[in-house]
Amino acid sequence: MNDQKVAIITGGSSGIGRATAVALAKEGVRVVIAARRATEGEETLRLVKQAGSDGIFVETDVANENDVKSLVDKTIKTFGRLDYAFNNAGVVEDSTSFVDQTSSVFDNIMNINVKGVWLSMKYEIPQMLKNGGGAIVNNSSGLGVIGVPQFPVYIASKHAVLGLTKSAALEYAKSGIRINAVAPGAIDTEMFEQFVGGNKQLRETMNAMHPIGRVGKPEEIANSVVWLLSDKASFVTGHTLLVDGGFVSR
Repeated sequence: MNDQKVAIITGGSSGIGRATAVALAKEGVRVVIAARRATEGEETLRLVKQAGSDGIFVETDVANENDVKSLVDKTIKTFGRLDYAFNNAGVVEDSTSFVDQTSSVFDNIMNINVKGVWLSMKYEIPQMLKNGGGAIVNNSSGLGVIGVPQFPVYIASKHAVLGLTKSAALEYAKSGIRINAVAPGAIDTEMFEQFVGGNKQLRETMNAMHPIGRVGKPEEIANSVVWLLSDKASFVTGHTLLVDGGFVSR
């Protein structure tokens, strides 16, 4: 990685996306931060510059095709190229009985978690082909490879991300574009804090669900993404990297 490389990170306003933006900036990569929340996105941009690199923030709803096209267009207009992408934007599902979940929640989760990844790759890949290649990482989940009760739509969406990843990886393997996925366990982010709230018992339960004895840190996922994007992972494509503290291996 060097200072000529350019990366798009969706969902870059907080958590794993922000940590990855900073990690890439430390590697000299220029970062395009995409998110719906402008104030938080601009804060990530400040941290990117503080880490010694450059970037821009583009307000983006990944479920909106025009927004995603505009995001990639602005990246090319500003930096002239696109080398890496971390398609990270996603939403979670409140614990709900399978039959009590609503169509509107289903549509929202699928639009962001699945359609958003599909649209992102749809517009990222052509620009990477112009460079002769690139690398993409999609954010799935440990729940993208297993099932648990009461989160059916979220789990279905994260399984779908892996299907998109594998299919695209095979299609573009000989074109110099590597496409992989990370599958995190529970990570101590703003989203996780909203989930556990002030419930100490729930927090302890979440820690205990991971054999390593704790939930993960955003930086631990970021480091994995940076590796998958880098030439150190040059023979890795179509792969799902579990970064889950042993959660799936229980």
